[in-house]
Amino acid sequence: MAMIAAGHILLTKRDTSAAIGWIGTVLVVPFFGVCLYLFFGINRVHRLARKLVQARNPQESGADPVVRWSRGDTGSFRLLSRMVGRITGRPLLGGNQLDILIDGDNAYPVMLEAIRQAESSIMLSSYIFRYDRIGKIFVSALIEAHRRGVAVRVLLDGIGAGYFLCPAAKALQEAGVPCERFLHSVLPWRMPFINLRNHRKILVTDGATGFLGGLNIGDENCGATDIAKRVGDMHFRVRGPVVRQLAEAFAWDWSFTCGEELAGRTWFPPLTEEGTELLRVVTAGPDTDLEKIEYTALQAITLARHSVRLMTPYFLPGTRLQSELALAALRGVQVEIIVPRQSNHRIMDWACRADIHPMLDAGCRVWLSGPPFNHAKLMVVDREWAFVGSSNFDTRSLRLNFEINVESYQAGFAEKIDDFICSHRRGRLTHHDLDERILPVKLRDAAMRLFSPYL
Repeated sequence: MAMIAAGHILLTKRDTSAAIGWIGTVLVVPFFGVCLYLFFGINRVHRLARKLVQARNPQESGADPVVRWSRGDTGSFRLLSRMVGRITGRPLLGGNQLDILIDGDNAYPVMLEAIRQAESSIMLSSYIFRYDRIGKIFVSALIEAHRRGVAVRVLLDGIGAGYFLCPAAKALQEAGVPCERFLHSVLPWRMPFINLRNHRKILVTDGATGFLGGLNIGDENCGATDIAKRVGDMHFRVRGPVVRQLAEAFAWDWSFTCGEELAGRTWFPPLTEEGTELLRVVTAGPDTDLEKIEYTALQAITLARHSVRLMTPYFLPGTRLQSELALAALRGVQVEIIVPRQSNHRIMDWACRADIHPMLDAGCRVWLSGPPFNHAKLMVVDREWAFVGSSNFDTRSLRLNFEINVESYQAGFAEKIDDFICSHRRGRLTHHDLDERILPVKLRDAAMRLFSPYL
């Protein structure tokens, strides 16, 4: 078993260090190592990629009327716009409005109102959907919409929303609402266990109003929660032609999960101009969208002239992003990284502390935020270009999860996001702070760093 697994590793693993690590594991502890490799190491991406390509909605054709809002050139970021258009296959669209919704107290009422006013269709996708106070309100609103004749589709992740029990999904299904679990099976060998998760947060009502960002559905995102358990976040409401791209992303995931194709005016009605924002949706996942969010961030950092600021709940980006951020700092760009003083996953904090030294060595400024813990995922370059959505700056998010972001070329919006990031700078993380850790803590942090691709 160990020799067969080693052969498979040699033939399939592109990363040399990963291949050496897995071969060592299966040879040193054969039975446990082979089992570990079967669950976490086998690349099922190519099979999934073929299925997802087949599942893509016919709305993606070039004859789509949304192309009339396509825009070219964006000043100093025109090379970025051209590159992102090529890797995503999506045009940059004008005529949009993008609104910022801070925390659940501001976002949930607006989302619920959109659900209650929906007349034809509702698409909702969430990684976490708790069946607590706020979760029950969402469930009730979705059931009411279904009963008044609105076409409702709900997609919840097979792990994030609860592996064995998902009360929210059960309540929706019992009420007749079509609700599916993404890549879920109670039999582990029938699903790519843990590794491939749908981390997207999408809500589209009547095909005209969309929501995306970092906000899951749960009481912890509300201000009434104790500050030690509270989760701050940022969500976004979008209206205009780019909503079509958001709806298509949901339709692809839904079709792949249950085989139903969402098409026609119910889901994709004619769209109108709603504002002046230049926006484009960027999706990523372990399929044909592999690493597209990371490539977008890399190209944006390369073009930075003055500043790069990013805010993320977990910072374990891998060597490529680390190197690009370091090079930007070395050429005189102000690079600032804001991470939580304490996140909701202590292991991630430990691994981050062991991995952050190269950033400090290059002159990047690392700031600690909170409490409360903030879950927002934001990036701004030169206060002109912003990149926001569901993707964290960690290896899992950038390479294993299915994620969705939106890029904005509107300076006014970028300035608002940049100011929000700056407002969360509470204290600097320095070389001295890292050097002051006692040896057992340094060893613990370094050990956790080894697992960073799967955290």
